[in-house]
Amino acid sequence: MISALDATFPLLAACCVMLLVNLASMVLAGSRLRRSMPRSAFPAGAPVSVIRPVCGLERFSEETLESGFRLTYRDYELIFCVADAGDPVLPLVRRLIARHPQVTARVIVGEERVSDNPKLNNCVRGWDAAAHDWIVLADSNVLMPADYLQTLQAAWRPETGLVCATPIGARPDNFWALVECAFLNTLQARWQYAADAIGIGFAQGKSMLWHRPFLDAQGGIRALAAEIAEDAAATKIVRAAGRRVNLVAVPFPQPLGRRSFGEIWSRQLRWARLRRVTFPLFFAPEIVSGMLVPCLAVALLAGTVDAALGLGLMVAFAYAAELVLARRAGWLRSPALVAAFIVRDLLIPFVWGLAWMRSDVVWRGNAMAIETKPARIRAA
Repeated sequence: MISALDATFPLLAACCVMLLVNLASMVLAGSRLRRSMPRSAFPAGAPVSVIRPVCGLERFSEETLESGFRLTYRDYELIFCVADAGDPVLPLVRRLIARHPQVTARVIVGEERVSDNPKLNNCVRGWDAAAHDWIVLADSNVLMPADYLQTLQAAWRPETGLVCATPIGARPDNFWALVECAFLNTLQARWQYAADAIGIGFAQGKSMLWHRPFLDAQGGIRALAAEIAEDAAATKIVRAAGRRVNLVAVPFPQPLGRRSFGEIWSRQLRWARLRRVTFPLFFAPEIVSGMLVPCLAVALLAGTVDAALGLGLMVAFAYAAELVLARRAGWLRSPALVAAFIVRDLLIPFVWGLAWMRSDVVWRGNAMAIETKPARIRAA
């Protein structure tokens, strides 16, 4: 008679493979983070336009938006794009511009609707009005360090089509914000950097450094409307042009403050649905991106103490490796993160499953139907 342990041996072996894959991704990500970059191909001192689409007021809005006025860069301009003249963020933007007259800055009110993506619609007029050929699109909740532009530029290579930075969760004020850090940092950023290390980097819309002549040759900023997520469209456009998406050596923080379970759930479900539609082959394996649930399932099937202990050690080893990666990268690290890892991994199968069931998302009150359209790409 075949024992329960013998019957589950293939599953036990699969868990071992999962552990090795997770460890390999952490090693790859760790090798990319905070290393000295090769010599940049970015033209030294080239003027830069920084476009920041803004919508609504959040706890850290003043801090993150004002950080853009304190960059140690000789020649740059700030363009704030506000879709609605009645947006409560508009008075704050105008106060910041008046507070920092030494920085060339202006605000553009009104959007051009080119897609169902409100952020992209909000950026189009800023892109058209930018004075310089090097353009950064930066979300309003990115906290920019003084060397923000230099960090982006340092990742530019001769074969680069786009430089991006993943968001890194920082300054959580409650447990659910800690769970968001567990998603953003040692899971999502880790896989982003692992992919970048093997030459298949994916764009991330938080911070994007473009060379306008390159994107204009592919159809311009409006070509990013080919996908509901502008970063997915950017990835496909850059790859189709034979270029690469590169990530910065040190990603930038996003202060979180307090988060509720509902905020975490809706945000992760929205991102999962976007990934499922835009990159389904890469999204499909995400069901096992957390070690906990697969190992729990195998332990229950095995039904032996030895198997349960062995699988528990696998999970513990994976979590310890995540903490080591966070330490190496300089990200948030705390013993409480282990509890956040557990909750995150329990949520992953539910987020993954629901992402396959529907293809609509809601972002800032905007209902968005997800569909993939042929990319509008021109030959370079």
